[in-house]
Amino acid sequence: MKNLGQMMKQAQEVQTKMQEMQEKLVEIKITGSSGAGMVTVTLNGKAEMISLHIDPSLFNSSDSEIVEDLIVAAFSDAKAKVEERVSKEMSQITGGLNLPPGFNLPI
Repeated sequence: MKNLGQMMKQAQEVQTKMQEMQEKLVEIKITGSSGAGMVTVTLNGKAEMISLHIDPSLFNSSDSEIVEDLIVAAFSDAKAKVEERVSKEMSQITGGLNLPPGFNLPI
């Protein structure tokens, strides 16, 4: 039973840390780019877009598909960086827990 008590205490600590992380996610800012920096997208830790910058020279392009592709690529770059950062933060929180592979805690 002592182990059960320790597990419950550890679970409560993880829950508290996860709530703190939820609050911090909004403050995290990660930027992705494409087209050698001609398009940049900044996301917060919840993968919500904060800003989008498009180099003015791209507005002279008659091919809107290029601009669209660059925006999608910059967003994908930023999102991958956010996922990596959140994963690192989560591993610090759950470091003491032996979670099965693929088990995702709700964030």
